[in-house]
Amino acid sequence: MRISADRERCIGSGMCALVAPDLFDQDENDGRVRLLAPKLHSGLSAAREAVDACPAMALEIDESRD
Repeated sequence: MRISADRERCIGSGMCALVAPDLFDQDENDGRVRLLAPKLHSGLSAAREAVDACPAMALEIDESRD
């Protein structure tokens, strides 16, 4: 399972880092999302919560990929 983050779409709200700090952080320079763990081995529920919380819909979980 993989997570992707579209930095061009991100508006830097920080909801992903707040909801799932083990998976996401914010770039110190522009405040946009930084993906810490593209391969998801655990924390699926936190990842889904972050996807749902993102106001820019910049996050996606691909459950078909390893």
